[in-house]
Amino acid sequence: MIDREIVTRAFDQYTALYNANDPKIKLKIDHTYRVAALCAKIARSTSIRNVDMAWLSGMLHDIGRFEQVKRYNTFVDADSVDHAQLGADMLFHDGLLEQFKVGLSKTEKHILELCIRSHSAYRLSVGLNETETSYCNVLRDADKIDIFRVNCDTPPEEIYNVSSEELKTSAVSEEVKDCFRNHTAVMRKLKKTAIDYIVGHVCLAFELVYPVSREIAREQGYVDRLLSFESDNPDTKNWFEYMKNNIWSPVEQETDSCQ
Repeated sequence: MIDREIVTRAFDQYTALYNANDPKIKLKIDHTYRVAALCAKIARSTSIRNVDMAWLSGMLHDIGRFEQVKRYNTFVDADSVDHAQLGADMLFHDGLLEQFKVGLSKTEKHILELCIRSHSAYRLSVGLNETETSYCNVLRDADKIDIFRVNCDTPPEEIYNVSSEELKTSAVSEEVKDCFRNHTAVMRKLKKTAIDYIVGHVCLAFELVYPVSREIAREQGYVDRLLSFESDNPDTKNWFEYMKNNIWSPVEQETDSCQ
């Protein structure tokens, strides 16, 4: 059984161990609650039976972020540690999951660990069964949807550890442009300039699996706000205008073709 009140209390107690005055810590606490709520909302639109399990995956998916910030003061995995693997190790190898007092079966623990380890991966592992894939995709969709919000509500300099000048003047890499044209996410190794990170986050819209996820993302308007970024670089200005005109129509076409 999953008691949401107990889980929430345990999460609050755990995050209280970290510096509450650090905006990165607050950002991840708020992000966690929103992702958990989104997981439950998206799960209700799928064949998933245990909505509480989906909610729990949202509550625990970024547990490694707090240690990441404490140790390295960054959210950039490439400059520190893979936060998904760190969080899963803490929960399932170091015993942190016990603090949340959830009575999970062996299969449920396996699915939960798989969700957490996979939530930020470029692609899910091949060979997952339908149930594993569904839970993973619910969490991945919820996380992406709230990442759009985070990137609007938080100064990008703080998220990407870059200067305002870098963001305003940098050009979008051709490889990153190709990802947008091909309607795919941007692999980390392809991001070479500061503005590539914003474009990379916009491209997450192409990866949303469930129709309800796309509806939520579009209704919230955060992707459109990201595309309103004002660059001082003429090529980047033109590219953002191109993205504005093409971001939603490919998703709608894909949705229509699946009906």
